[in-house]
Amino acid sequence: MFSAWVVVAALAAPALATAADLPGRAIAHDQEKGNCLACHRMPADPGAETAATLGPPLADIKRRYPDRAALRAQIWDAGVKNPATIMPPYGRHRILTESEIDLVAEYIHGL
Repeated sequence: MFSAWVVVAALAAPALATAADLPGRAIAHDQEKGNCLACHRMPADPGAETAATLGPPLADIKRRYPDRAALRAQIWDAGVKNPATIMPPYGRHRILTESEIDLVAEYIHGL
């Protein structure tokens, strides 16, 4: 009886989205938009192929940025925390829209 209930519950549960399923992934990987792969490796995303080593690997992000708003602020303008950064200020320079930054932050936070 118990095992049948577990199977039914598993089939009824919605599938959890992975970082690779999020719309921000397309923006982050797009060479005309986020272009994160130009500088960053993303070890948790098998489809994120790059040899980039200029920026830190985007790994263990939830530990490094437990507050997603802090990660979003970093993407919006990394120069606030580090004036010597070479990371483009995606928000301040309007490289990405506010909603695109939100989507990229959600994707990166899931890595």
